[in-house]
Amino acid sequence: MLSGLIRNLRAASAAALCLAAASTAQADTWPSRNITLVLPFAAGSGTDTTTRLISQHLSQALGVGIIIENKAGANGMLAASYVAKAAPDGYTLLVTTNTTHSANPYLLKNLTYDPVKDFTPIARTGDLPFMLVVNPEVPAKTVAELVAYGKANPGKLSYASGSSSAIVSGATFAHNAGLDLLHVPYKSSPPALNDVMGGRVSMMFVDILTGLPHVNGNALRALAVTTKDRSPLVPNLPSMQEAGVPDFDISSWQGYFGPAGMPKEIVTRLNAEIRKIVEKPEIKAQLATLGMDAFSGTPEQLGTFVNEQLVLWEKLITNAKIEKQ
Repeated sequence: MLSGLIRNLRAASAAALCLAAASTAQADTWPSRNITLVLPFAAGSGTDTTTRLISQHLSQALGVGIIIENKAGANGMLAASYVAKAAPDGYTLLVTTNTTHSANPYLLKNLTYDPVKDFTPIARTGDLPFMLVVNPEVPAKTVAELVAYGKANPGKLSYASGSSSAIVSGATFAHNAGLDLLHVPYKSSPPALNDVMGGRVSMMFVDILTGLPHVNGNALRALAVTTKDRSPLVPNLPSMQEAGVPDFDISSWQGYFGPAGMPKEIVTRLNAEIRKIVEKPEIKAQLATLGMDAFSGTPEQLGTFVNEQLVLWEKLITNAKIEKQ
Protein backbone atom coordinates (compact mmCIF):
# COMPACT_ATOMS: atom_id res chain seq x y z
CA MET A 1 0.00 0.00 0.00
CA LEU A 2 2.85 2.38 0.93
CA SER A 3 4.68 1.60 -2.32
CA GLY A 4 1.52 2.38 -4.27
CA LEU A 5 1.19 5.74 -2.50
CA ILE A 6 4.81 6.57 -3.30
CA ARG A 7 4.25 5.68 -6.98
CA ASN A 8 1.19 7.98 -7.09
CA LEU A 9 3.12 10.82 -5.50
CA ARG A 10 5.96 10.37 -7.96
CA ALA A 11 3.51 10.33 -10.86
CA ALA A 12 1.82 13.50 -9.60
CA SER A 13 5.21 15.22 -9.20
CA ALA A 14 6.23 14.19 -12.71
CA ALA A 15 2.97 15.53 -14.14
CA ALA A 16 3.45 18.82 -12.30
CA LEU A 17 6.99 19.12 -13.66
CA CYS A 18 5.75 18.44 -17.18
CA LEU A 19 3.09 21.15 -16.85
CA ALA A 20 5.65 23.60 -15.50
CA ALA A 21 8.04 22.77 -18.35
CA ALA A 22 5.26 23.20 -20.93
CA SER A 23 4.29 26.56 -19.40
CA THR A 24 7.92 27.75 -19.47
CA ALA A 25 8.36 26.62 -23.07
CA GLN A 26 5.15 28.38 -24.05
CA ALA A 27 6.33 31.59 -22.39
CA ASP A 28 9.72 31.34 -24.11
CA THR A 29 8.14 31.19 -27.57
CA TRP A 30 5.37 33.73 -26.90
CA PRO A 31 4.20 35.55 -28.93
CA SER A 32 4.43 33.54 -32.13
CA ARG A 33 1.09 34.59 -33.69
CA ASN A 34 -1.52 37.34 -33.59
CA ILE A 35 -3.02 38.43 -30.26
CA THR A 36 -6.74 39.19 -29.97
CA LEU A 37 -7.92 42.00 -27.70
CA VAL A 38 -11.59 41.50 -26.84
CA LEU A 39 -13.55 44.64 -25.94
CA PRO A 40 -16.97 44.74 -24.22
CA PHE A 41 -18.01 47.87 -26.12
CA ALA A 42 -18.74 48.74 -29.74
CA ALA A 43 -16.42 50.42 -32.22
CA GLY A 44 -16.30 54.16 -31.67
CA SER A 45 -16.56 53.95 -27.87
CA GLY A 46 -13.89 55.52 -25.68
CA THR A 47 -12.40 52.15 -24.75
CA ASP A 48 -12.32 51.10 -28.39
CA THR A 49 -10.57 54.25 -29.63
CA THR A 50 -7.91 54.37 -26.92
CA THR A 51 -7.24 50.63 -27.21
CA ARG A 52 -6.68 50.93 -30.95
CA LEU A 53 -4.02 53.59 -30.34
CA ILE A 54 -2.26 51.57 -27.65
CA SER A 55 -2.50 48.36 -29.69
CA GLN A 56 -0.59 49.92 -32.60
CA HIS A 57 2.43 50.42 -30.35
CA LEU A 58 1.94 47.07 -28.59
CA SER A 59 1.97 45.28 -31.94
CA GLN A 60 5.30 46.91 -32.82
CA ALA A 61 6.78 46.07 -29.41
CA LEU A 62 5.76 42.39 -29.56
CA GLY A 63 6.39 41.88 -33.27
CA VAL A 64 2.97 40.32 -33.99
CA GLY A 65 -0.40 41.57 -35.18
CA ILE A 66 -3.07 42.77 -32.75
CA ILE A 67 -6.71 42.03 -33.62
CA ILE A 68 -9.46 44.09 -31.98
CA GLU A 69 -12.68 42.12 -31.45
CA ASN A 70 -15.69 44.11 -30.26
CA LYS A 71 -18.19 41.94 -28.35
CA ALA A 72 -20.75 44.47 -27.16
CA GLY A 73 -23.86 43.33 -25.33
CA ALA A 74 -25.25 42.18 -21.97
CA ASN A 75 -23.50 45.07 -20.21
CA GLY A 76 -20.09 43.68 -21.18
CA MET A 77 -20.86 40.17 -19.94
CA LEU A 78 -20.47 38.60 -23.42
CA ALA A 79 -16.88 39.79 -23.80
CA ALA A 80 -15.86 39.04 -20.21
CA SER A 81 -17.31 35.52 -20.28
CA TYR A 82 -15.66 34.83 -23.63
CA VAL A 83 -12.19 35.72 -22.35
CA ALA A 84 -12.73 33.99 -18.99
CA LYS A 85 -13.26 30.72 -20.90
CA ALA A 86 -10.36 31.22 -23.33
CA ALA A 87 -7.05 29.37 -23.10
CA PRO A 88 -4.67 31.22 -20.73
CA ASP A 89 -1.91 31.34 -23.34
CA GLY A 90 -1.60 35.10 -23.80
CA TYR A 91 -3.32 35.19 -27.18
CA THR A 92 -6.80 36.22 -26.01
CA LEU A 93 -7.00 39.21 -23.69
CA LEU A 94 -9.75 41.46 -22.35
CA VAL A 95 -9.47 45.25 -22.38
CA THR A 96 -12.21 46.39 -20.09
CA THR A 97 -13.45 48.87 -17.51
CA ASN A 98 -15.35 49.07 -14.25
CA THR A 99 -18.45 47.98 -16.19
CA THR A 100 -17.43 44.30 -16.18
CA HIS A 101 -15.07 44.26 -13.21
CA SER A 102 -16.65 46.62 -10.67
CA ALA A 103 -20.34 47.20 -11.36
CA ASN A 104 -21.76 44.09 -13.05
CA PRO A 105 -21.61 41.87 -9.94
CA TYR A 106 -24.11 44.27 -8.32
CA LEU A 107 -26.17 45.05 -11.44
CA LEU A 108 -26.74 41.59 -12.95
CA LYS A 109 -28.43 38.63 -11.28
CA ASN A 110 -27.00 35.90 -13.50
CA LEU A 111 -23.38 36.92 -13.95
CA THR A 112 -21.51 34.27 -15.96
CA TYR A 113 -18.00 35.09 -14.74
CA ASP A 114 -16.15 36.09 -11.57
CA PRO A 115 -14.19 39.36 -12.01
CA VAL A 116 -11.49 38.18 -9.60
CA LYS A 117 -11.23 34.38 -9.83
CA ASP A 118 -11.65 34.09 -13.62
CA PHE A 119 -9.01 36.62 -14.69
CA THR A 120 -5.31 37.41 -14.54
CA PRO A 121 -4.66 41.14 -13.99
CA ILE A 122 -2.06 42.49 -16.44
CA ALA A 123 -1.93 46.29 -16.46
CA ARG A 124 -4.10 49.29 -15.78
CA THR A 125 -3.97 51.89 -18.56
CA GLY A 126 -5.78 54.88 -17.07
CA ASP A 127 -9.09 56.58 -16.39
CA LEU A 128 -11.83 57.75 -18.77
CA PRO A 129 -13.76 60.62 -17.14
CA PHE A 130 -17.46 60.98 -17.93
CA MET A 131 -19.58 64.08 -18.45
CA LEU A 132 -23.29 64.88 -18.43
CA VAL A 133 -24.63 65.93 -21.84
CA VAL A 134 -28.15 66.95 -22.83
CA ASN A 135 -30.00 67.45 -26.09
CA PRO A 136 -29.86 71.19 -26.94
CA GLU A 137 -33.67 71.30 -26.93
CA VAL A 138 -33.70 70.56 -23.19
CA PRO A 139 -34.28 73.97 -21.55
CA ALA A 140 -31.29 73.84 -19.21
CA LYS A 141 -27.80 75.31 -19.56
CA THR A 142 -26.62 74.31 -16.08
CA VAL A 143 -27.12 71.31 -13.80
CA ALA A 144 -29.14 73.50 -11.43
CA GLU A 145 -31.49 74.48 -14.27
CA LEU A 146 -31.78 70.81 -15.31
CA VAL A 147 -32.71 69.79 -11.75
CA ALA A 148 -35.27 72.59 -11.51
CA TYR A 149 -36.81 71.61 -14.86
CA GLY A 150 -36.90 67.94 -13.88
CA LYS A 151 -38.65 68.67 -10.59
CA ALA A 152 -41.18 70.90 -12.34
CA ASN A 153 -41.81 68.19 -14.96
CA PRO A 154 -41.59 64.80 -13.18
CA GLY A 155 -41.21 61.85 -15.56
CA LYS A 156 -40.55 64.03 -18.59
CA LEU A 157 -36.75 63.70 -18.61
CA SER A 158 -34.98 60.48 -19.65
CA TYR A 159 -31.36 59.32 -19.65
CA ALA A 160 -29.60 56.89 -21.98
CA SER A 161 -26.86 54.47 -20.96
CA GLY A 162 -24.34 52.38 -22.87
CA SER A 163 -22.22 51.20 -19.94
CA SER A 164 -22.37 50.58 -16.21
CA SER A 165 -20.74 53.95 -15.56
CA ALA A 166 -23.61 55.61 -17.43
CA ILE A 167 -26.23 53.51 -15.63
CA VAL A 168 -24.85 54.24 -12.18
CA SER A 169 -24.20 57.92 -12.96
CA GLY A 170 -27.77 58.41 -14.15
CA ALA A 171 -29.30 56.59 -11.20
CA THR A 172 -27.03 58.44 -8.75
CA PHE A 173 -28.02 61.77 -10.29
CA ALA A 174 -31.71 60.94 -10.07
CA HIS A 175 -31.43 59.77 -6.46
CA ASN A 176 -29.13 62.51 -5.14
CA ALA A 177 -31.01 65.32 -6.92
CA GLY A 178 -34.45 63.89 -6.12
CA LEU A 179 -35.53 63.52 -9.76
CA ASP A 180 -37.93 61.15 -11.55
CA LEU A 181 -35.93 60.07 -14.63
CA LEU A 182 -36.72 57.36 -17.19
CA HIS A 183 -33.76 55.05 -17.87
CA VAL A 184 -33.28 53.96 -21.52
CA PRO A 185 -30.50 51.31 -21.82
CA TYR A 186 -28.41 50.58 -24.94
CA LYS A 187 -25.74 48.01 -25.82
CA SER A 188 -23.05 50.67 -26.17
CA SER A 189 -22.51 54.43 -26.03
CA PRO A 190 -22.52 55.41 -29.75
CA PRO A 191 -26.16 54.38 -30.49
CA ALA A 192 -27.27 55.80 -27.14
CA LEU A 193 -25.63 59.10 -27.98
CA ASN A 194 -27.30 59.13 -31.40
CA ASP A 195 -30.71 58.99 -29.75
CA VAL A 196 -29.82 61.81 -27.36
CA MET A 197 -28.72 63.94 -30.32
CA GLY A 198 -31.91 62.96 -32.16
CA GLY A 199 -34.05 64.13 -29.25
CA ARG A 200 -35.48 60.71 -28.47
CA VAL A 201 -33.74 60.74 -25.07
CA SER A 202 -33.08 63.85 -22.97
CA MET A 203 -29.59 63.27 -21.59
CA MET A 204 -26.70 60.90 -21.03
CA PHE A 205 -23.55 60.42 -18.99
CA VAL A 206 -20.86 59.63 -21.57
CA ASP A 207 -17.07 59.40 -21.70
CA ILE A 208 -15.43 62.63 -22.78
CA LEU A 209 -13.87 61.08 -25.89
CA THR A 210 -17.20 59.93 -27.31
CA GLY A 211 -19.20 62.99 -26.36
CA LEU A 212 -16.86 65.96 -26.83
CA PRO A 213 -16.84 66.08 -30.67
CA HIS A 214 -20.65 66.36 -30.62
CA VAL A 215 -20.49 69.03 -27.92
CA ASN A 216 -17.99 71.01 -30.00
CA GLY A 217 -20.30 70.60 -33.01
CA ASN A 218 -23.26 71.94 -30.97
CA ALA A 219 -25.22 68.69 -31.35
CA LEU A 220 -25.06 68.27 -27.57
CA ARG A 221 -24.71 70.55 -24.56
CA ALA A 222 -22.26 69.53 -21.82
CA LEU A 223 -23.16 70.49 -18.26
CA ALA A 224 -20.66 68.85 -15.88
CA VAL A 225 -18.10 66.09 -15.31
CA THR A 226 -18.75 63.16 -12.98
CA THR A 227 -15.46 63.25 -11.06
CA LYS A 228 -15.12 64.97 -7.68
CA ASP A 229 -12.95 67.72 -9.18
CA ARG A 230 -12.87 69.36 -12.59
CA SER A 231 -11.11 67.44 -15.35
CA PRO A 232 -8.06 69.01 -17.04
CA LEU A 233 -9.45 67.58 -20.27
CA VAL A 234 -12.48 69.94 -20.08
CA PRO A 235 -11.50 72.53 -17.46
CA ASN A 236 -14.46 74.78 -18.28
CA LEU A 237 -16.97 72.19 -17.02
CA PRO A 238 -17.83 72.08 -13.29
CA SER A 239 -17.95 68.82 -11.38
CA MET A 240 -21.40 67.49 -10.48
CA GLN A 241 -20.71 68.29 -6.83
CA GLU A 242 -19.58 71.81 -7.71
CA ALA A 243 -22.79 72.15 -9.74
CA GLY A 244 -24.89 71.37 -6.69
CA VAL A 245 -25.41 67.57 -6.71
CA PRO A 246 -24.10 66.19 -3.37
CA ASP A 247 -21.94 63.08 -2.94
CA PHE A 248 -21.24 62.62 -6.64
CA ASP A 249 -17.83 61.20 -7.62
CA ILE A 250 -17.83 58.54 -10.37
CA SER A 251 -14.96 57.69 -12.71
CA SER A 252 -14.41 54.96 -15.29
CA TRP A 253 -11.11 53.06 -15.29
CA GLN A 254 -9.53 50.86 -17.96
CA GLY A 255 -7.22 47.84 -17.84
CA TYR A 256 -5.91 44.68 -19.52
CA PHE A 257 -6.75 41.18 -18.24
CA GLY A 258 -6.19 37.62 -19.37
CA PRO A 259 -7.93 34.39 -18.41
CA ALA A 260 -7.00 32.97 -15.00
CA GLY A 261 -3.82 30.91 -14.92
CA MET A 262 -1.67 32.81 -17.44
CA PRO A 263 2.07 32.10 -17.22
CA LYS A 264 3.83 34.71 -15.09
CA GLU A 265 6.47 35.33 -17.77
CA ILE A 266 3.84 36.36 -20.32
CA VAL A 267 2.07 38.61 -17.81
CA THR A 268 5.38 40.26 -16.91
CA ARG A 269 6.25 40.88 -20.58
CA LEU A 270 2.83 42.30 -21.40
CA ASN A 271 2.85 44.53 -18.33
CA ALA A 272 6.29 45.89 -19.16
CA GLU A 273 5.37 46.70 -22.76
CA ILE A 274 2.02 48.29 -21.91
CA ARG A 275 3.59 50.42 -19.18
CA LYS A 276 6.32 51.63 -21.56
CA ILE A 277 3.64 52.67 -24.05
CA VAL A 278 1.26 54.58 -21.77
CA GLU A 279 4.09 56.28 -19.87
CA LYS A 280 5.66 57.81 -22.99
CA PRO A 281 4.94 61.58 -22.86
CA GLU A 282 3.91 61.75 -26.52
CA ILE A 283 1.49 58.83 -26.19
CA LYS A 284 0.11 60.21 -22.92
CA ALA A 285 -0.57 63.46 -24.80
CA GLN A 286 -2.28 61.61 -27.66
CA LEU A 287 -4.48 59.68 -25.22
CA ALA A 288 -5.34 62.92 -23.41
CA THR A 289 -6.72 64.32 -26.67
CA LEU A 290 -8.93 61.20 -26.74
CA GLY A 291 -10.28 61.93 -23.27
CA MET A 292 -8.08 59.49 -21.34
CA ASP A 293 -5.89 60.16 -18.31
CA ALA A 294 -3.21 57.53 -19.03
CA PHE A 295 -1.07 55.83 -16.37
CA SER A 296 -0.21 52.28 -15.35
CA GLY A 297 1.19 50.01 -12.64
CA THR A 298 2.02 46.41 -11.77
CA PRO A 299 -0.30 43.41 -12.20
CA GLU A 300 -0.46 43.15 -8.41
CA GLN A 301 -1.56 46.77 -8.10
CA LEU A 302 -4.33 46.18 -10.65
CA GLY A 303 -5.50 43.10 -8.74
CA THR A 304 -5.68 45.09 -5.49
CA PHE A 305 -7.42 47.95 -7.28
CA VAL A 306 -10.11 45.63 -8.69
CA ASN A 307 -10.95 44.38 -5.19
CA GLU A 308 -11.12 47.95 -3.87
CA GLN A 309 -13.35 49.04 -6.74
CA LEU A 310 -15.77 46.17 -6.12
CA VAL A 311 -16.33 47.57 -2.63
CA LEU A 312 -16.74 51.12 -3.95
CA TRP A 313 -19.18 50.22 -6.74
CA GLU A 314 -21.29 48.09 -4.44
CA LYS A 315 -21.70 51.19 -2.28
CA LEU A 316 -22.49 53.42 -5.28
CA ILE A 317 -25.11 51.02 -6.62
CA THR A 318 -26.66 50.42 -3.20
CA ASN A 319 -26.85 54.15 -2.47
CA ALA A 320 -28.46 54.82 -5.87
CA LYS A 321 -31.03 52.08 -5.07
CA ILE A 322 -30.42 50.22 -8.35
CA GLU A 323 -31.98 46.76 -8.38
CA LYS A 324 -30.28 43.79 -10.04
CA GLN A 325 -31.65 42.90 -13.45
